[in-house]
Amino acid sequence: MDALQIKAFIDAMASSDLAEMEVARDGWTLRLVRRPSGLPRTAATGMAMTAGTSASVAHSAVVEAPEAGTPATSADTVCAPLYGVVHLQPTPGEPPFVTPGLAIQAGQTLCVIEAMKVFNEVRAERDATIDAVLVASGQEVDAGQPLLRLR
Repeated sequence: MDALQIKAFIDAMASSDLAEMEVARDGWTLRLVRRPSGLPRTAATGMAMTAGTSASVAHSAVVEAPEAGTPATSADTVCAPLYGVVHLQPTPGEPPFVTPGLAIQAGQTLCVIEAMKVFNEVRAERDATIDAVLVASGQEVDAGQPLLRLR
C-alpha cells in the first residue's frame, strides 16, 4: 500500500459520515478512525498477527481523517493533507521548495510531509504566488492545518 492509496482512503473517509474504516491489502491493514474533536490527533503504528496464521505478520497503521464537518479550505491556503512532520526543503542545507514572493505552477512541489517514515509531497493545485509560509521546517502539523498562503 503506497502513500497515494492511503491518502485516497483518508480523503474518501473525510468526505463521508463514516466513523471508522479498515482496509487490508498486500499484507498491510490500514485502519482509519475519526475521533471527536476534543481528543488529540495522533498517528500510531503497531504490529499484529494475521488471523489464521501464526507465522506471518501484518503491518497496521491508525491514521486520523479530518472531521467531516470541517469547513472547506480557502483556495488561497494550502493545508496539510495528513498529520506528520513538514519539510520545507528537499534535504538539509538545500534551498527551500518555495519562498514568499515566488511564482509557482500547478503540480509544483511546495513541501513534503513525513508520516510513518513515508514522505508525501504537497503539490500546488493551481498557478499562484506564495504570499506566506505559515509553518517551520521540522514542525509537526495536523491534517487540515494551513501550511502556505497563496495570492
